[in-house]
Amino acid sequence: MLLLIVMLLFCFILISPFFRANDVLIVQKISLKVGLLFSGLCFFIASNIWLLFDRSSVKFQFLWTDTIFFDNSGIVYNSYLANLLCSFGVDGISIFFLLLTTFTVPLCLLTAWKQDFIQRKYFILYFILLEFFLVLAFTALDLMLFFIFFESILIPMFFLIGIWGSKERRVRAAFYLMLYTIAGSVLLFFVLITLYFEVGSTSMCVLSKVVISLEKQKLLWLFVYFAFSVKIPTIPVHIWLPEAHVEAPTAGSVILAGLLLKLGGYGFIRVLLPIFSQATIFFLPLVYTLSLISIIYASLTTIRQVDLKRIIAYSSIAHMNLVVLGIFSGNIQGVQGSIFLMLAHGVVSAALFFLIGVVYDKYHTRLLQYYGGLVQTMPLFSVQLFIFSFANIGAPGTCNFIGELVVFVGLVDRNFFVLLIALIGVVLSAVYSLFFLNRLVFGNLKTRYIYTWQDLTKVELAILLPLCFLTIFLGVCPNVIFDTTLSTVFYNGICSL
Repeated sequence: MLLLIVMLLFCFILISPFFRANDVLIVQKISLKVGLLFSGLCFFIASNIWLLFDRSSVKFQFLWTDTIFFDNSGIVYNSYLANLLCSFGVDGISIFFLLLTTFTVPLCLLTAWKQDFIQRKYFILYFILLEFFLVLAFTALDLMLFFIFFESILIPMFFLIGIWGSKERRVRAAFYLMLYTIAGSVLLFFVLITLYFEVGSTSMCVLSKVVISLEKQKLLWLFVYFAFSVKIPTIPVHIWLPEAHVEAPTAGSVILAGLLLKLGGYGFIRVLLPIFSQATIFFLPLVYTLSLISIIYASLTTIRQVDLKRIIAYSSIAHMNLVVLGIFSGNIQGVQGSIFLMLAHGVVSAALFFLIGVVYDKYHTRLLQYYGGLVQTMPLFSVQLFIFSFANIGAPGTCNFIGELVVFVGLVDRNFFVLLIALIGVVLSAVYSLFFLNRLVFGNLKTRYIYTWQDLTKVELAILLPLCFLTIFLGVCPNVIFDTTLSTVFYNGICSL
């Protein structure tokens, strides 16, 4: 079934260049409808994978095929290439990132339903490419494959920002994204080559069981940590994120916050902790220090922002570094909480960027000073913004509350002083979220700038209501995720620091 998702996406990539007609608008509508059909089918298949997933098993499931191949003479043989091509599957962790990917991309495509994009056909194609690479990255069981698809995601994202970005700085933002990511990629590639010559394999299962000398682990750990910290991002390698968010189209910002940032946390869980566990214990003070600095700095910086997208971008840095604290807490509660918080952040931040895109499309500015009193003209929008702003704070009854609470429970067992400083970030998140909500929705209506009285459309509601449902549902029924991730986290030794 996992192979079927990949084949569907690959088929769309192959046939999309052949969408041709005399009328450009017809081509754009066809490509959008076909893209929605293919991505919707992928989400349907991913949902079936989750329903059929054996939660009692700690093994990878829904593998592509066996690693046995036949040559022309009928002789059975195993090869590195054959094993590489079959190294795809899901466990209790990757299944939810697969679901999040296939759930988010159709919503991103819906943003193009009534918008006039330049070359919308290629806009749709790049999003399907992103989904294709993300699915393969989240399900890869080999470090070589993970690296290839981890880096391939950069290509469609670069064009989405560079072509469909909102201002003249979009090219600069695209190059920022490329340069920072490539800097981390070079180090990750060095680690990959070193491990291959050291162990003779790049399988994550094999590498997690091999004993590597502590001195070599320390050097390789620093390289891997830097490579994934760029994706989180952690201070001081965070400059690319606000630039990319501000210049990216709405759907691009959603993909960035909802999925691409999760690759950093996923890399920590899948690569850094199992393979370099001894070096991780040695560098825990460094991780805690950088994460706490990132939380406080990003939260304080969020308070002074006037651009709506920058507010959500910097708040994402704070939330994702809280995820890092949970991952490196070294216990089941912390790691499970961080996985849950990544999924929750993927839902809530995506919704916030969608909402910002709504007001930007209507009033063509993201500066906070031009807004006020939107509850009078856009009540549906105001209700949605209220729900997701309180979810961003971590209010009880929302998914972020559960994730943050479980992360804090894990931090109590590891380091109480780290917990106290991290709680300052929670207080600051309430400050900037309430300030943002109050300035945008309440107060006097600024009729000089707010010149249209249109609330959310049916398409915009179709995008936001599923996200709203997930935010509340996961806040009330978190065991839907915890019951699935528990055995995988415990078995893989991620929590044994």
